[in-house]
Amino acid sequence: MVYVFLADGFEIIEAMSPIDMLRRADVGVTTVGVDSKVVTSSCSIPVTADITSAEFEFVDVEAVIIPGGGQGVINLEKSSFVQSVIDKAVQCGAIICAICAGPSILGHKGLLKEKNAICYPGFEDALEGAFISDDYVVTDSNYITAKGAGVSVEFGLEIVKKLVGEEAAEKVRSAIQCR
Repeated sequence: MVYVFLADGFEIIEAMSPIDMLRRADVGVTTVGVDSKVVTSSCSIPVTADITSAEFEFVDVEAVIIPGGGQGVINLEKSSFVQSVIDKAVQCGAIICAICAGPSILGHKGLLKEKNAICYPGFEDALEGAFISDDYVVTDSNYITAKGAGVSVEFGLEIVKKLVGEEAAEKVRSAIQCR
């Protein structure tokens, strides 16, 4: 199962595009409202999460996704729940995915040291010890990072590729008419 963390202020396209790509590839995805079931995006769209952090059980975690959004990332990073799930996901070898400002959370935890990574411009210093890539979406071992909202579909397709293979990712890419 893939879990997407949602906190007030999250960037909607950075959460919803990967969810869409994964579900098109028949990958199980659950959204987790960090503080409540209804979470408000950075553009004031309320989204009802599948579960809340209080309902979350760490079972069969294949991947976690951290969307960006300035206030959303601040709220995710200050959450002891999110911090704990990231730690457990790393320990069990799950895929850790973050986009826009989201990779800064991983950088602050020291998880990107000596890894290729990317983030939204201006957050590079937070990727402590990472090799900053010129690419828009970067995979290095179990970490997938992406630059921002404009590459949300590519980010989602890269997660599909990592979880179920290139053929599945190309099938979704073709179905949605993505270059």
